[in-house]
Amino acid sequence: MPQFPNQIRSKLPKVGTTIFTIMSALANEHKAINLSQGFPNFETSPELISLVNKYMKKGFNQYAPMQGIMSLREAISEKMESLYNTKYNPETEINITAGGTQAIYSAIAAVVQQDDEVIIFEPAYDCYAPAIELQGGIPLYIQLKAPDYHIDWDEVKKLVSHRTRMIMINTPHNPTGAVMSAADMKQLEKITDKTDIIILSDEVYEHIIFDGIEHQSVAKYPKLADRSFVIFSFGKTYHTTGWKMGYCLAPANLMTEFRKVHQFIVFCANTPIQYALAEYMKDKNRYLELGQFYQEKRDHFINLIKDSKFKYTPASGSYFQLLNYSGITKEKDTEYAIRLTKEIGVASVPISVFYHQPVDNKFLRFCFAKTNETLEQAAEKLCSI
Repeated sequence: MPQFPNQIRSKLPKVGTTIFTIMSALANEHKAINLSQGFPNFETSPELISLVNKYMKKGFNQYAPMQGIMSLREAISEKMESLYNTKYNPETEINITAGGTQAIYSAIAAVVQQDDEVIIFEPAYDCYAPAIELQGGIPLYIQLKAPDYHIDWDEVKKLVSHRTRMIMINTPHNPTGAVMSAADMKQLEKITDKTDIIILSDEVYEHIIFDGIEHQSVAKYPKLADRSFVIFSFGKTYHTTGWKMGYCLAPANLMTEFRKVHQFIVFCANTPIQYALAEYMKDKNRYLELGQFYQEKRDHFINLIKDSKFKYTPASGSYFQLLNYSGITKEKDTEYAIRLTKEIGVASVPISVFYHQPVDNKFLRFCFAKTNETLEQAAEKLCSI
């Protein structure tokens, strides 16, 4: 066959395989306990699986409407009004997506154009910057302030300009477990007032929040809601990350643009699962009790390692706990995460990879969305160090 040159100028030249894939593969290779990638290792609700099967057998196996089935959008609208006192129109302001990541990408693609600037807070989930760059946008980075990983709003004010198209926030936060406050939302409201800045609020861990803290959704703040894409995840809420089901909320003018992009990326999300979720959501306790469920796991995990050489501040939300290993070794976090996996048998994620230029504060991220048995086995290994 004739040989043709295939030199391609990469659109993401600095992007390789995600750290989650790398660490999970390393965990499998060395038969380590995998606390790196963020997914539960316990069973999904048999009732929810049964509902999916029911709707498959009923014949709901073809394309759903591009926006998502109406009964699920109506259930989401009712939930938002109940929790956040905000009414989203299920016809024009709610869209079901193939997971939170697709929703984030579609929202960015819908509004970010060449040379638009987007403010990101680091450490940041790894899908944010590539999605911006693929649209020709320019990510601008602000570091969250350790040890509690709060936002310095004075830094935000200095970075905002006429070129700022979007500010991205994430609460509860992955990877740190930090949670934004009502005061944070008021600051964001003040900074964006009388501007055309759009907010993308990643709230996939909305129900996984601890110690009596109240989730501050942008949906609770009318001036923010009017300029925001708000992203949620069924996978995080119902322990079904592999189903890749999420949703996006936005005012009608933004949702119109979102749907233009969404229809050409996936068109629609999984049909029988949508019907199952619409029925499953009728029991509100299934998401209202999630915080307590995961707080017990967080507390169990940190109680197990309290006498170890790791230092920590209990996570306020998400199902990730940061552990500081500065009292153990001065190794780079990327190197120590690998050695911990190979030699101790526990896989984690180094926090430096969540920065565009590595910042090594000697933190590793551990996922505690695991059975108590798994957490106990992992803790025993960590305490042996």
